[in-house]
Amino acid sequence: MTAVDDTLNQLITLSQHLGDPANDYVILGEGNTSARADDQSFWVKASGAALRSSSRDSFVRVRFDPVLEMLNGPELSDEEIRRRLAAAKADPAEPGHPSVETAFHAACLQLPGVRFIGHTHPTAVNMLTCSNAFEAMVQGRLFPDHVVMCGPASVLVPYTDPGLPLARAICQQVQAFVDTHGEAPKTIFLQNHGLIVLGATAQQVEKITAMTVKAARILHGTFAFGGPRFMSAGAVERIHTRPDEHYRQQVIDTE
Repeated sequence: MTAVDDTLNQLITLSQHLGDPANDYVILGEGNTSARADDQSFWVKASGAALRSSSRDSFVRVRFDPVLEMLNGPELSDEEIRRRLAAAKADPAEPGHPSVETAFHAACLQLPGVRFIGHTHPTAVNMLTCSNAFEAMVQGRLFPDHVVMCGPASVLVPYTDPGLPLARAICQQVQAFVDTHGEAPKTIFLQNHGLIVLGATAQQVEKITAMTVKAARILHGTFAFGGPRFMSAGAVERIHTRPDEHYRQQVIDTE
């Protein structure tokens, strides 16, 4: 098995796990996933495919350069975007059409250490992203493992039309995060939309998604007892920089 084939198999497994109805992360054709195939191309979920039933035919291999050129170019009509995404396929004869979200996958897969991406719409998370308190609720950290798995902070993106406009908004907010924290984010919250998780491995994406959903559920529960008490900035920084926590994270990622 080649490295490219292995990456696709890992992406299929990740997608099936994220789409498992028991997790309540997505339903129907919601969400999308991607993985870097090599320096020139990546796999992304085909439009309309369901994560829970992912197979080889659920993904399209797309070239980075034409998608990034589209992302950094002028405004385009919906039809022109569709045409250019089709033209960006590594194999024009391959069935399936790249997801409308392909542009943000292409951009985020350029970040150091990011090889897999999972975009879902968990009910527990969307209770927060669709609330009036969106900004305050998703930025804080509630417990040490929340920091260990999800990093010291998240990227927040105001509601933006899916497709190129959203991809550009994500790029802007992610760059601001990198400038502030000196590292790529692990979680991106999209207002009135959902969650994006970035990871070095498929397992990491799955575990960060699970921890984010757990944190969202705990956050909901805190309102029965007066609301959340987020960790202080100093406590978050301490956990995020402790060598023993770095080691524990490495162990968790390989389990």
